Amino acid sequence: MRAWRLERHGTAPILRALPEPVPGPGEVLVQVATAGLNFADLLIQEGRYQDRHPLPFTPGFEFAGTVIACPTGAGSPGPAPGTRVMGFARYGAFAERIIVPPAHLVLRPDHVGDVDAAALPVAYGTAQLALSDKARLQAGETVFVTGSAGGVGLAAVELANRMGARVIASARGAQRLAVAEAAGARHLIDSDKANLKDVLRALGGVDVVFDTVGGVAFEAALRACNQDARMLAVGFASGEVPQIPANQLLVRNVTVIGLWWGGYIGPAPGLLRDGLAALLAIPQERALPSHVSNVVAFDELPRGLELLRDRKAMGKVVLQL
Repeated sequence: MRAWRLERHGTAPILRALPEPVPGPGEVLVQVATAGLNFADLLIQEGRYQDRHPLPFTPGFEFAGTVIACPTGAGSPGPAPGTRVMGFARYGAFAERIIVPPAHLVLRPDHVGDVDAAALPVAYGTAQLALSDKARLQAGETVFVTGSAGGVGLAAVELANRMGARVIASARGAQRLAVAEAAGARHLIDSDKANLKDVLRALGGVDVVFDTVGGVAFEAALRACNQDARMLAVGFASGEVPQIPANQLLVRNVTVIGLWWGGYIGPAPGLLRDGLAALLAIPQERALPSHVSNVVAFDELPRGLELLRDRKAMGKVVLQL
């Protein structure tokens, strides 16, 4: 089979021919149809991601496809060959086939196609776990989403709006803000122009912060938090990890919650699978949009990564085999 291999940090992945993978007992072999790209894939390429693998290896966290083999034996029984699935893994999705345990797969309803399915796990999985489980968002609360034109940010805007929250979104430029508005944001802030802290305070402050950017955006949002606010540290796309002044937490009883969705893949895959299954159970007429902005051919993975690096993608980038 063909697979993209990261052979040296700081260089682009290389397309290689590898031996056919053979699943063992308790494993499932999936023919990959599509795979989602994420900002974390850039950090992996640069050697700056928190989860490191020995080189060379095949990157890729999320995928959609069809089961082609599921040996019997030890472990939970997996879906039968021919079953349409989407799934997640610590690595390996940028390949024609992938082996995963059954706990990493979710059955797909007929109305969820390959492209949409590959765009769901990381983006909506992160947003769902953050807003529902971690922040326990309530209807009527105000949510501030940074980086709201990215895949994860857009998913957070969409879900928070559906949960009955008032959504404030920040992004760079009018075009990106228009995308966030279409996803359900009620108030829009241009991150290049605004005095963020003052604007948020003028809007009544925030109850939940969903931050994928870090740096000055996190610090400004912290100072605009209401009493008992929850701040979700989801990522640091700015490259700046904020240092949190504890006195700001104390005076308004603010809680800061770190969330790395991928950190549950190994120790608690059922938590992730159940969350995704709940999202897929939404009736077709209310199904979540995938917010895919770019679909690139399998042979063009480096171009897809560049779309993320150059911030030209407004939503998800999906690799199609």
